[in-house]
Amino acid sequence: MQFIQTLTRYGYVPFMLLGLNGVAIVLIGSGFPYWLAALVVLLGIGTAFAAERILPVHDDWNHAHGDKGRDVAHAIVYEISSLNSILLLPLIAWIIPWDGIWPSQWPFWVQVVMAIIVADFGFSMLHWLSHRVDFLWRLHSVHHSLERLYGFNGLVRHPLHQTIDLAIGTLPLVLAGLPVNVAVAMGAIISIQLIVQHSNVDFRIGPFQRWLSIGSLHRLHHVNWGKEGDVNFGLFFTVWDWMLGTLVHQPKRAIHHDDMGIDDEPNFPRGYIDHLIHPFFPRTDDKKRAVESAQRPGTTAGA
Repeated sequence: MQFIQTLTRYGYVPFMLLGLNGVAIVLIGSGFPYWLAALVVLLGIGTAFAAERILPVHDDWNHAHGDKGRDVAHAIVYEISSLNSILLLPLIAWIIPWDGIWPSQWPFWVQVVMAIIVADFGFSMLHWLSHRVDFLWRLHSVHHSLERLYGFNGLVRHPLHQTIDLAIGTLPLVLAGLPVNVAVAMGAIISIQLIVQHSNVDFRIGPFQRWLSIGSLHRLHHVNWGKEGDVNFGLFFTVWDWMLGTLVHQPKRAIHHDDMGIDDEPNFPRGYIDHLIHPFFPRTDDKKRAVESAQRPGTTAGA
């Protein structure tokens, strides 16, 4: 068992971010059917589930909090929405009145890496704005209402916020003529990144922790400690947080299993339909509490 735990501690992230992402790039770049990318994501979900039981950060996060069915619904809608966005690319390319400038002659893996870097900037900036613009925060709060972190709920998003996220994060790529196969590979890699980012796995990545927005950095982003959680907005890399001045590597105190959620809305509704409705029709007590909190010095709209 000790060997398996050590293998998980040091091998989980390389397997997910290098192994599975590499498989997705090779499959799509070699012309295999696009649906195989979905199998890669499913393998990532299964790997996360196994690793979380071998070496959890908090054992409590491995137990359902009345959220299993809801999170499955979120994941299905998330992946369908991503697929629909990819399928729209040929139509968008046809509508755009100029030839794309995308470097299609470059090696496929280089194109994917470039797309990830550009998209990461857009996603990270929108994430930062989603903690500061009231309408965006109400949508984004669905994700922050989570009471535990585990791989599957990395895909918990309000569909409207996901649509805005994809539209803004990938707009420069679409205008440049992003090919469909690059978009498919990028979509799989983003899904795997979200799984790793929210995994309940006590992994170690050494000096790479300074550059990758996963592990303890993202757990700190989810704490319900008010302004202390208003940090670490990057999806893939920490460079954007460094530029924004929002990069924090270590919390001031240990993060416990019950430190997740939104301090202003401790009774955030848990059902999937409730998640769709709540941003537009918040309950009176939660709305009042949020307003009072925003008026207090040193607080923010949400963590």
